[in-house]
Amino acid sequence: MHDLSRRKLLTTTAAVGAGALVPAIVSGGVPGAAADSGPVSPPGRDRPTPGWDGPPAELTGRVVRPGDPDYPSASLGWDELFEHYPLVIVFAQETRDVVNALAWSRQNDVALRVRSGRHSLEGWSNVDNGIVIDVSELKSTEIDAAARTAKVGAGLNQLEAVTALGQQNLAVTTGTEGSVGLSGATLGGGFGFLTRYLGMACDSLIGAEIVVASGTHGAKAIEVDLDDHEDLLWALRGAGNGNFGIVTSLTYRVTPLQSVAYLQATWTGLGDLRGVFDTWQRTAPFADHRLGTQVEIHKSQILLFAVLAEGSAVEVKELLKPVLSVGSPQVTVQTGGWGEIYAGFQIPTSDEPANWKFFSQFTNKPFPREAIEVISAFMADAPTEDSNFFTQAFGTGAQARAPRGGSAFPHRDALFYSEPGAGWGTRGVPNSGDALTPVAQAWIAEFSQALRPYVHGAYVNVPNIGMQDWETAYWGRNVDRLRRIKAKYDPHNIFQYEQSIPPATC
Repeated sequence: MHDLSRRKLLTTTAAVGAGALVPAIVSGGVPGAAADSGPVSPPGRDRPTPGWDGPPAELTGRVVRPGDPDYPSASLGWDELFEHYPLVIVFAQETRDVVNALAWSRQNDVALRVRSGRHSLEGWSNVDNGIVIDVSELKSTEIDAAARTAKVGAGLNQLEAVTALGQQNLAVTTGTEGSVGLSGATLGGGFGFLTRYLGMACDSLIGAEIVVASGTHGAKAIEVDLDDHEDLLWALRGAGNGNFGIVTSLTYRVTPLQSVAYLQATWTGLGDLRGVFDTWQRTAPFADHRLGTQVEIHKSQILLFAVLAEGSAVEVKELLKPVLSVGSPQVTVQTGGWGEIYAGFQIPTSDEPANWKFFSQFTNKPFPREAIEVISAFMADAPTEDSNFFTQAFGTGAQARAPRGGSAFPHRDALFYSEPGAGWGTRGVPNSGDALTPVAQAWIAEFSQALRPYVHGAYVNVPNIGMQDWETAYWGRNVDRLRRIKAKYDPHNIFQYEQSIPPATC
């Protein structure tokens, strides 16, 4: 758990660490940050790890180091609660840059992390005194409308992907936040408004290019699909974030989508919470599979969001009539192309709080009255208005069926997903949220604990730090198979972080 003393310690050591690192790197004769033409050695190391007798790997791509003008922004994640100071950040421009960076980290025995959209909610896509291999600038898009496939670079965020596909009236499932990396969301499962219509995001993943460790100190890119390395494709569908290798491109099966109806309903205050939530959980997960819904509860209001694929304003209101009949909500409906609608409800990152803390969970049975009262009590005492309790309907939709070849995502029988989330602090203003940090962290911990009797499992894209049996919570009965696949593709456990999958030992 991140706290004030840790934050101050990192800030203090950053100034010392950056000053100590720069001379060591510069003394090796390394060119500027844009691209490198020679090998780079970390501080205190003049040669690759003993036992390596091949040519030293070279860092290529856009390379950023401490002391470079863009290092502060390059090292910053979306959640400003976490601060890390990597030795070097490599922004890959092509797959070869990723291969080189992975080989370099292995040859020089440097810790590595993989990053795409920077939304790792516990800061695990960054690392102190290690290498960050960032794929966010791999933004290629190849759409075959006739074959209904799309091959995209791993650097696309969800808004870019939805926009590109929407221009051809095509879609895959994505989350609702456009700035989140598409690859990160997909590889952890991925759900949003189209989940009940199209399944999980990972269900549409039919292929990938991934850079894996090779030999003693090398790296290579391999193609993964249902015919080649099908076991790895299965693992990437729900457990692929930073566990087996570095995904550089993803191939999806896409679906035609001409238009959607987007509804938003707002109830002022929390007086109607019990009626709204109970009615929603007993109807929306069982409605027409084209309907995707989310409920978001704040300190001063209740929000219902819904998307009806290939539907009209009249249809979406009729499907949600039981919920909309509770109290007197303010209701608006828009219709149009999915790309336009999706772009229209995005909130600029600059308008979001700097710091966030979440706790993820799934539910198989409707919340009883006692659970809804827990939500009401905690939301009335939320540390900020941005803090919320978020839910996503699952139920009888397409996500209940695994794709051809299966997937590591196990929560297909959930009624709904939910998470309490605390947001505080002003983005871009250091230490602006420090006074609220212990309050917000205590609130989220107590809230999640109070809900434990009514929920189960967890979602790997919203990790629960400190949770016992987190592997089972994320992947259920798939853990042993995932460990065997890890041992096959990453036997030396090169790809590891606080909650990474360990390789099987036998």
